[in-house]
Amino acid sequence: MGDKVFKLVGTGLAVAAGIAAKQVATRSWKLVMNDDPPANPEDPDTEMWEAVAWALASGAVIALARLMMTRKWTEYYTASVGHAPANPDDVS
Repeated sequence: MGDKVFKLVGTGLAVAAGIAAKQVATRSWKLVMNDDPPANPEDPDTEMWEAVAWALASGAVIALARLMMTRKWTEYYTASVGHAPANPDDVS
């Protein structure tokens, strides 16, 4: 398995993790706030506290999911081919 395959699969996994994490963040927001998250946090009609809270919550969940997926993929790749990828920072 070459480094190009590593990067391609890693990018796909990071995107998939981000999409799944956004769904988790949205469902969690609905559960906790008993309302939908702001559709457009940049809209001036959205209250500032709500826009900031959504940005912090969703951003943290998405970043954590992508980090975990990227680390697991790097571990799997390393175990499979016997060496670390050339530059694991280029995954996403």
